[in-house]
Amino acid sequence: MATNTEWYRIFLHAAENSNLTKAAQTLHMTQPSVSYAIKQLEDELGVKLFDRLSKGVRLTYEGEALLRHVRQAFEELETAERSMKQRLQLNEGILRIGANGAIIKHFLLPMLDAFHERYAGIRIQLSQERTSLILDRLKKGSLDIGCVYLPVSDEEIEIVGSDASPYCAVVGKAFADWSREPVSAEQLAKLPLLMLSPGSSTRSFIEDWFRHQGIEAEADFELNSLDMLSEFTERGYGVSFLPRAYVEPRIADGTLVELRTEIPLPDRRIGVAIRKNFTPSIGAKSFLELLIR
Repeated sequence: MATNTEWYRIFLHAAENSNLTKAAQTLHMTQPSVSYAIKQLEDELGVKLFDRLSKGVRLTYEGEALLRHVRQAFEELETAERSMKQRLQLNEGILRIGANGAIIKHFLLPMLDAFHERYAGIRIQLSQERTSLILDRLKKGSLDIGCVYLPVSDEEIEIVGSDASPYCAVVGKAFADWSREPVSAEQLAKLPLLMLSPGSSTRSFIEDWFRHQGIEAEADFELNSLDMLSEFTERGYGVSFLPRAYVEPRIADGTLVELRTEIPLPDRRIGVAIRKNFTPSIGAKSFLELLIR
């Protein structure tokens, strides 16, 4: 099988010009060099590609068949080159991100908006999932970037940036009197506790905070989203623990009331995760730089 692409390029120009001398001029080669390349290609394929005429050349039947394939192949190469240039200029491409709801809304979305406005040609695919699923998809290569709560302990994952996410305890108006004085973890545990479903990193984070104070907290409500936690908390069903950025508008308008805890809830850390030894797409690399800044 011939591996010299240059032979096919010379063949294409010779066929389109029907003249080896004109093909040589177009290619900035000598006419004998063009003739030699055509002969080499004919010998490699075992067929005659041109009939030599007094004023040029004419494709044989096999030459016409080869021309269709060669023309298509070079058109594909030109398309590929244009696509690479468009990707380099961030006019096309794909960005695949995974994150959970709170991280999307208050950490990721402002930067996604800025990126999308500047690079509208980049197709964004966003998956709202738990940390464990995000890490699994990163390792399988179906995500470029994961925004997850730390810590993450996985030899295949690298954390390339992080940011703080403060948490707070909130109640509805029905429990507003509890905000008058700082409350202990023991006092909070006497209230109905609203938490995310077992297995979430946020649930573990809250349970660990109680456990460090000698309390084994038991959830009265186990819900699947921050929106549901907020909704039931506003309606007076108990206390929940939510990202401060998420509940600030509700605290400001009085639908939720923040409780002061004797031992403050620690900040959670949001990490920007990628797979180790993985080359991100040009679009993903550009968005990573924005995240890290």
